[in-house]
Amino acid sequence: MSFVYLGCLLVSLAGMVLLDLRHRLFLGRSPRAALVVLAIGLAFFLIWDLLGIGLGIFFRAETDFMTGILLAPELPVEEPVFLLFLCELTMVLVCGAERLLARRWERLA
Repeated sequence: MSFVYLGCLLVSLAGMVLLDLRHRLFLGRSPRAALVVLAIGLAFFLIWDLLGIGLGIFFRAETDFMTGILLAPELPVEEPVFLLFLCELTMVLVCGAERLLARRWERLA
């Protein structure tokens, strides 16, 4: 049992959240709304994964870097952490791009 992958995911998620809070992009701008969006995104992708697992499309690959702990058949404990990171990263990129484009439009006007 190894916590390497889970640890990397948690460090990456923490770094993304710190960047977000520092620049008030998503969680830093409106925490309640952001948490709702993250929860909906996480739920959507977990349902997607469970449907894929049920249909035999998705499966878990054994590696030495994962804990081996499963939340459901073929659903490792690392998966929700990865999906949460994915949702946070996406929203930080969207909010950051919005801000950059708004500043560019202000300069052009």
